[in-house]
Amino acid sequence: MEDINEMAEGSRRQLTARAVVAGMLLGGFMSLSNLYVALKTGWSIGVSITAGILAYAIFAALLKLRVVRRAFGMLENNAMQSVASAAGYMTGGGTVAAIPALMMITGTVMGGWQMFFWITSIAMLGVVMAIPMKQQMINVEQLRFPTGIAAAETLKALHGEGEGGAGKARLLGWGGAAGACVAFLRDAKAPWMPWNLPEKLQIPFMRLAGRPLADYTISFEGSLIMLGAGAIMGFRAAWSMLLGAAINFGVLAPRLYESGVIDPKLGYKNIVAWSVWFGSAMILTSGLLAFAFQWRTVVRAVKSVGAAFGGPGDGESAEVPMLWFFAGLLLLSPCVVFLEWFLFGIKPWMGVLSVFLGFFIAIVACRATGETDTTPTGALGKITQITFGALAPANITTNLMTANVTGGVGLHAADLLTDLKSGYLLKADPRQQFWAQFFGVLAGSLFVVPAYRLLIPTADVLGTDAWPAPGAQTWKGVAELLAKGFHTLHPTAQAALAVGAVLGIALVLLEKAFPKYRKYIPSATGLGLAFTTPAFNTISMFCGAGIALLIERRNAAAAEKLVVPVSSGFIAGESLVGVLIAALVVAGVLR
Repeated sequence: MEDINEMAEGSRRQLTARAVVAGMLLGGFMSLSNLYVALKTGWSIGVSITAGILAYAIFAALLKLRVVRRAFGMLENNAMQSVASAAGYMTGGGTVAAIPALMMITGTVMGGWQMFFWITSIAMLGVVMAIPMKQQMINVEQLRFPTGIAAAETLKALHGEGEGGAGKARLLGWGGAAGACVAFLRDAKAPWMPWNLPEKLQIPFMRLAGRPLADYTISFEGSLIMLGAGAIMGFRAAWSMLLGAAINFGVLAPRLYESGVIDPKLGYKNIVAWSVWFGSAMILTSGLLAFAFQWRTVVRAVKSVGAAFGGPGDGESAEVPMLWFFAGLLLLSPCVVFLEWFLFGIKPWMGVLSVFLGFFIAIVACRATGETDTTPTGALGKITQITFGALAPANITTNLMTANVTGGVGLHAADLLTDLKSGYLLKADPRQQFWAQFFGVLAGSLFVVPAYRLLIPTADVLGTDAWPAPGAQTWKGVAELLAKGFHTLHPTAQAALAVGAVLGIALVLLEKAFPKYRKYIPSATGLGLAFTTPAFNTISMFCGAGIALLIERRNAAAAEKLVVPVSSGFIAGESLVGVLIAALVVAGVLR
C-alpha cells in the first residue's frame, strides 16, 4: 500500500532527483526506439505506460537489494512518467519527418548542434503552449485523454497491488532480450561470428514481370520490431497496409516496370519515387477531411481556451500560473523565430506567423487528443505546408520547417496535457509535471540527436531499404508538389495523385456513412502509408497484428497482459541493440 506520509508530502516527493534521472534515462532510451521504428515504419510507440512499469520494477528490485532505502511512490512514478514521455516523443520535433524530408531534397545533413537547438526549442515552446489549456480542458470540461487515464490506472494498479506490474515487467524483459538477440545475430558482423541471421528471407521460385519478388521488396524481414509494431497498431491498420502493399508492389510496380515508368533497377527507392504521390495524396486528403469533420472540436477549442486566461479559481493555487505562459512565450518565441531565420533562411515575419499558427494548432491538437486519443499532427502539419505553399510557393525549406514548428508545438502540448490528465486523477502537482517535461525534452534531445547522426550519416541512406522514412516521404512529396507544381509530374504519377486524393476522401466518407462496418473499410492512413513503406515491413507488421488478434480471440484477458509488454520489449530490445551496433561499427569494433 502507498505510504500515507507520501500522500501528505506529495508536493515534496513527486519530482525527486531519482524520478528525474530515471525518467531521463528511460525516456531517452525509448526515444531511440521511437527514432529507429519511425524511420523504418512511420509509426511511433507509446512511452509513458511502459516507462511506469519499468521504473516500478527497477526500484522494487533496488529496494529488495537495499540499494535504495525508500519505495518508489506512485506520485514519484507519475512525475517520472512525465519526464519519460517528453523524452520519448522528441522524435516529434522533426527528426522523423521534416528534417529527413529536407535532407532527401537538398542532399545536405543537418549539423548536430543545429538539430539539438532546433528540436529542443520547438518542444519547449509546445510545453509552454499547453499552459492555458490545462485548466479548461482537464479541470472544467473533464476531457478524457484516454492514454492519460490508462497511465493513471496502471500506476494505481502497480502501487496498490503490484503483482500485475511485476508480471508485465518480466514479459517486457523477455521480449527485450529476444529482440536484442535477434538484432545482434543479424547485424553484428565480425570475424569471430561464424554466421548471421539473414536480413531478408526471400521467397524462391516466384517472379513478377520476370524479376524476383525481392526486387519489389516482397520478402520476409529478419526482425521482431515489425512484428511488435504490428501487434500494437491493431489489425485494421495492418490489413489495410497489406492490401496497399499488394496493390502497389504486387500489381502496379510490375506493370510500371514493364512500361518503363519505373527505373529498371527497381528496389524500394525507385518504386516509391512513383508510388509516394498516390500514398501522400491519400494520407493528405483523408487526414484533412477527417480533421474537417471535427470542426465542432475546433470551435470548442478556440472558444474554451479563452476561459483559461481568467486565472485559477478558488482552491486551484497549485495550477501552473498564466505568468509562466507569457514568460515562456517571450523567451522561446524569439528563439524559434531566430533559428528559423539563422538555420533555414526563413523570413522573420514568416517565423512569427508560424509561431502564431502553432498556438492555434496546439489548441486543436490538445482537444483532439483529449476527445479521441489521437493527435492529428500529420493533418495539422499539412495545413501549415499548404499555407506557406501559398505564401512562399517556390521555397521548399520554408514549407517544411514552418510546418515542423507548428506540428512539433502541437504534439508536445498534447503530450503534456495527457500527462497532466494522469496527474489530475492522481492529485499530483501540475507545476512539478510542467518542469518534468523540460527535463524530458533535454534528455530526449541529448539521446535523439547523436543517434540520428549515427544512423543517418548522409542523406543518401534515407529512402532506402534500410531507412525508408515513410513519414518523411509524405512531407517531401507535399513540399515538392507545392513548390514545383502538378504539371512537373509524370502523367501516370499525376493520375495516381488524383486517384489517391479521391480515394482518401471516399474512404473517410464511407467510415462516416457506415460506422458499424468501419472494421471492414480500409484505413485511409494505413492504405496510403503502404505506398511509402517497403512491402517486407508491411508483411511483418501484418503477421504481428494477426498473431495479436488470434491471442485476443482465444483469451482477451491474457492478450491484454501479454501483447503490449512483449511487443514493446521486442521493439525496445532490437532497436537499442541496433543503435549500439551502429556505434560499434563507427568505433571499428564491428564491421
